[in-house]
Amino acid sequence: MAKAGQLISTNRGARVSKPLAPGLYLVATPIGNLGDFSQRAVHTLASCDVIACEDSRTTGRLLQQYGLKTPRIAYHEHSAPGVREAILQRLAEGQRVALVSDAGTPLISDPGFKLVREAIAQNSYVSALPGPSAPLMALILSGLPSDRFFFQGFLPPKGAARRALLASLAGIDATLIFFESARRLPQCLADMAQMLGDRQAAVARELTKLFEEVRRDSLPVLRDHYAEAGPPKGEVVIVVGAPLNDSPDQPGHEDALDNRLRDALTRYRLKEAVAQVAAATGLPRKQVYARALALTGKIET
Repeated sequence: MAKAGQLISTNRGARVSKPLAPGLYLVATPIGNLGDFSQRAVHTLASCDVIACEDSRTTGRLLQQYGLKTPRIAYHEHSAPGVREAILQRLAEGQRVALVSDAGTPLISDPGFKLVREAIAQNSYVSALPGPSAPLMALILSGLPSDRFFFQGFLPPKGAARRALLASLAGIDATLIFFESARRLPQCLADMAQMLGDRQAAVARELTKLFEEVRRDSLPVLRDHYAEAGPPKGEVVIVVGAPLNDSPDQPGHEDALDNRLRDALTRYRLKEAVAQVAAATGLPRKQVYARALALTGKIET
């Protein structure tokens, strides 16, 4: 076990010790499975003068598992600016400060970036210890393209705001990643199917835990499943594929568009069906609307 103030690393089998430099250390913590907490992370938390955490009780349980007694201070989205200033003062005095979130990698959907930005501005040393990350784990388990992705985090809890934000994301040519509460999952998937269209998606929950599950299917199918089954238990990440490339120059384009519209028209009123198909395909709404009118017999084909 490392002594306080030291890190243990290996280089071609050799064990090398060196003091932990003063500065800010961003430490990823388990998202469920304690076995994912690295030895380096344990040594770093043991060596720091203080740990800034979202919830001192949550972090306290983690420290207890490893027999660590490093002092903790609360730092979260509701902290007063004075708390951040106090941490920056510690760094200026040459202390070693660890920043952790309740679970996963710090700064991902939490306010730690403000502290990091100001620590860099005052020329404090900043380093990070990689580790568990729910959005990245969900992405690589989804089976969807991972070469280009966009992480949105949590969507607004109210339906109208949620649909408006989803509409603004519909044209992004990348895999989309969202956090969502389990109780809002059925309605969120319904809004996604409406605003993003018939895309492939995955719902990942309880990642790294005993009842880990990844359900992969199209958004409409996932919507229907959770509408019937109800909200699941546990933490949820939703991964949605990029818009399908229904280019007008592709063979069979018109048939593909008609099939999408026929499916949408069985579930939505005309304008809603047009909106979700236009969002899914990237085609001009005017073009989709004209085709929908033709299919419904309201104008001549």
